[in-house]
Amino acid sequence: MATTVRRAVLTLPGAPLGEENPLPALRPRDELHRLDERAREGLPRDMARQIGYEPLETLLPVRVLDGYGRERSPVELDTIVIENDRLRVTVLPGLGGRVHSLFHKPTGRELLYTNPVFQPADFALNGAWFSGGIEWNIGATGHTTLSCAPLHAALVPAPDGGEMVRLWEWERLRDLPFQVDLWLPDDSDFLYVGVRVRNPHERTAPVYWWSNIAVEEGAGTRVLAPADEAWHFGYERTLRRVPVPTWDGIDRTYPLRSEYPADYFYEVPDGARRWIASLDERGHGLVQTSTDTLRGRKLFLWGAGRGGRRWQEWLTEPGTVGYAEIQAGLARTQLEHIPLEAGAEFAWLEAYGPLTADPARVHGDDWAAARAEAEDSLERALPRAAVDEAYAAWRPFADAEPGERLATGSGWGALEVLRTGMKLPGTPFPELTLTQAQHPWLELLHTGVFPEPRKVEPPGPTLVAAHWRDMLETAPARPLTEYHLGVAQWHAGDRAQAVRSWERGLALAPSRWPLLRCLAVADQLAGNAGRAAERYAEAYDDFCQERREGEPWTAADAALGREAIEALLAAGRPADARAIRDRLRPAVRERGRFRLVEAQLLLAEGDPAAARALFDAGFEVADLREGAETLNELWSHLTDAPLPDQYQYRMRPES
Repeated sequence: MATTVRRAVLTLPGAPLGEENPLPALRPRDELHRLDERAREGLPRDMARQIGYEPLETLLPVRVLDGYGRERSPVELDTIVIENDRLRVTVLPGLGGRVHSLFHKPTGRELLYTNPVFQPADFALNGAWFSGGIEWNIGATGHTTLSCAPLHAALVPAPDGGEMVRLWEWERLRDLPFQVDLWLPDDSDFLYVGVRVRNPHERTAPVYWWSNIAVEEGAGTRVLAPADEAWHFGYERTLRRVPVPTWDGIDRTYPLRSEYPADYFYEVPDGARRWIASLDERGHGLVQTSTDTLRGRKLFLWGAGRGGRRWQEWLTEPGTVGYAEIQAGLARTQLEHIPLEAGAEFAWLEAYGPLTADPARVHGDDWAAARAEAEDSLERALPRAAVDEAYAAWRPFADAEPGERLATGSGWGALEVLRTGMKLPGTPFPELTLTQAQHPWLELLHTGVFPEPRKVEPPGPTLVAAHWRDMLETAPARPLTEYHLGVAQWHAGDRAQAVRSWERGLALAPSRWPLLRCLAVADQLAGNAGRAAERYAEAYDDFCQERREGEPWTAADAALGREAIEALLAAGRPADARAIRDRLRPAVRERGRFRLVEAQLLLAEGDPAAARALFDAGFEVADLREGAETLNELWSHLTDAPLPDQYQYRMRPES
C-alpha cells in the first residue's frame, strides 16, 4: 500500500492535566542532572565547557504544570496515523508530538513501550510529563516543557513524491523555532525523522536536543551501542567514565541487572556510525540511527530496586511491563548545551525501525562480537549510506510550506514573528494562532502600554526576553506592568531592581497578593525567612479577600497556599501555617500533596503519632518530583520502621 496519513482518536484511561500554576517560576526547579563544581574537574575540556555553558536558571517565561491528579477516566487524544504496508506510526500532536506507537505489521510487533494510560507526573522541566513512545526534547537539560503541550502539525511534500507530517513550534526557554518531519516511504521498514533547530536571532543561542525512546524491558533485554566506554550519572551529581558492558562486576547493558536508576552516556568514537538498539532474548527489537550531527547515545535504566520499580508503577499502573529508555542527542551527555551561531541551524535525519540479530552473538560474552552483530544487522537492514542519502533528499523539502493543517500549537511563535518580521520558511506562525494569552503583549507591542485587566483574576504569564523587558521599562508604570517588569528583571539576574519594581507596584495595586508573593520569594532566597513568612501570610490574606470561583482561582489557592505554609513552617510558625491550611478550599485540602503538608504540620505541632496515622491511612502525592526524598525524610522523623513500599521512590543509595 502507498503511505497514507489520517487523523484518528486514541482513547485511554487518563488523568486531566489541570490548570497551569499561575505563580511565576522565580526559583530554579530541582533538576537532578546537575554537576557539583568539583565533579567537572578531569572531564574532557569540550564537555566541561558545554556543561558550564548557559545552564537554565529559571523556567521563565514557561509556567509550571502541577494541577493534575491520579484519578483517571476515559480521555480522547487526537492522533495522526502515518501508515504503509510495513509500519503504522501513531503521533500525539497535542502532547509534544510524541510518537505513541511504532507498530511493525509483518511481525505483529510493537517496537516501542506504549503506556496503556495517560498519567502525568512531575518529570518535565515544568512539571507534567508522561512515559512511553518517542519524545522530542528541546530547550535545556531535562524533559522538555512541551511534553504536554500542543504542536503545530501539517502535511508537506515528501522527498519520494508522497506526503510527510511536519510538527513545529516556538521553544520558549531559548526562543528558538524547531521542526520535526516524519517521513515514511512506501515499503519502508524505517520511519525517517528530519529535525531542524534554527537560530533566527543576532546572538548565539544555547541548544539542547535529545530524542528519547521508551522500549520494553525484560530479563533478557540488552541495549547495544558502538562504544567501549560510557559516562555514568547515578543521581549523585557526579560523572564518571566506566567500561562497557561490565562495570563493578555487573553487565550494565541489561537494564534489570542494576539496582538503582542511572544514565549511561556512551562514548561513541569519532567516525563510527551513530546507532543504539534494544534487543530481547530472541534478538528482536528496535534500532535508532542517524546522521552524524546527532552525536550522543544514552541508556537510562530504572533498575530492579524498590525505588525504580515503584516509579515504573507510578508512571503507568501495577502489572504492566516495565521500560528503559534509549536516547540520541546533540552532545555526549544531557548535562551539556551547544552554542548555535546567529542565523545558523542544526539539522539531521534519524531513522527508527525493527532489528533482528543472532541472539547467541548479541547476548554472548564477547562485547565486540555482540556490537558487530547488531551493527552488521543494521547495515543489512538500512545501510549507513542510505541514511545519508535520505538526509540529502530531505534537506530541499525542509523549507516546503505546509499544506493541510492537522493540529494547532501555541500563539507564542506568531507573536515573535509579528514583533520581528522574521521569515521562517517551512514553519509559519500565522496571526490566526494568537490567543488570549498573547493579546496583552500584542497591545504592548502596538501601543507601548500594557493593559490593565478588565476583571479580577490571577495575572497572566510574563514574557522575559530582553526586548519585552525593554518595552515594559518604557511603558506607563502601572501596578500590573511593574509586576511583569519585576519578573522579567528577576529572570535577567537583576534581583535588586526586580524588588524595587514589585515594591513600586505594591503601593498602588488593587490586587496585592501577586506582588507580595514575588517579594516573599526574594526574601527567602536572600535568607530572610522571617520577612518571607510575613509577606506570604499577608499575600494569602489578600488572596482570600478576592478569591473567586473557577479553576484558575483553585490553582492559585493550591500554589500560594502551599508556598505560604512551607514558608511559615520554615520560620517556626506552625500555628500560622495551620491557619492558612484551614482556609484552603476543601477540594484543595483533600489533595495528596496537602495530605503530606498536613503530616508536616502535625510533626511541627508535636504530634508525630497523628502524622504517622496519615501515612498508615495512605495518600498519593500526584506531583511528587523525580528524585524527591521528602517522603523518606519525613518518615524518618516519625519512626524507625522501614518505609512502606508505597512511599519508596529513592533513586540513589542511601548516603
